[in-house]
Amino acid sequence: MKFITLGPTGSNHEHVTQNYLDFHGIAGKASVALAVDFEEGAKAVLNGDADFLIQCAVHPATMATVAKYLNGLFVVDTFISPSQDLAVIHRRDATRPDTLAVMKPTLDYTDASRWARIQYVDTVAEVSRGLLEGKYQAGLGFVSIAQKHPELLQIDEFIGTVDDAWIVYGRTKVSGGKLLAWRDSPAAAIYQEMV
Repeated sequence: MKFITLGPTGSNHEHVTQNYLDFHGIAGKASVALAVDFEEGAKAVLNGDADFLIQCAVHPATMATVAKYLNGLFVVDTFISPSQDLAVIHRRDATRPDTLAVMKPTLDYTDASRWARIQYVDTVAEVSRGLLEGKYQAGLGFVSIAQKHPELLQIDEFIGTVDDAWIVYGRTKVSGGKLLAWRDSPAAAIYQEMV
C-alpha cells in the first residue's frame, strides 16, 4: 500500500501522513512517497502508482484536486491533525530583516504589517530549509529547524501547532451517495451536550 503527499522531505504533509499511518497501525505496512505538487500526486493515484493521496484541506491546490473526482479520484477519508510547531524565525547573522518568507496560507498566523515585504514560498519546509541555507533572513518555518540549529536561527514569535482538516483521496467511491460522518465524534458529543 502506497500513500503519496506533498514533499519535500520534512514537509508538514509528510509529517501528518506518517502520523495518519501510525494512527491506523499501518506504518510498517505502507510506504509514503512525496510529490512535487498535487497534480503529480493525483496522477499517481489515478495511474495506480500510488493508492492514496493525502492533502491539507486549506492547501491552495485543494479545489483543483477535488475536481479530479470527475476522473475517478474520490474522497475516502477526512481527519483533523495538528501541524508541526510553527514560528517566525530569523537568522542570527541578519540585522533587521525586513522581508518575511512565508507559505501564503500561513501568513495570517502572524502580524504581516511588521514586514516591509512578504516573499511567498511554496511550502513551510522550503521556508525552513531556506532559513538554514541563508536564502531567507526571516521566515515562518518549523520550530524544529531553529531547535536543531540554535547557533544560526532564533525564534522571534512562537506560533505552535495549528489544527487543520485533511483529506484522503483514493480510487474507490465510499460515500454511496449519502452523508458519511462520525456519530460518536468529539463534535457530536458537543452537539448532544448543547441540545
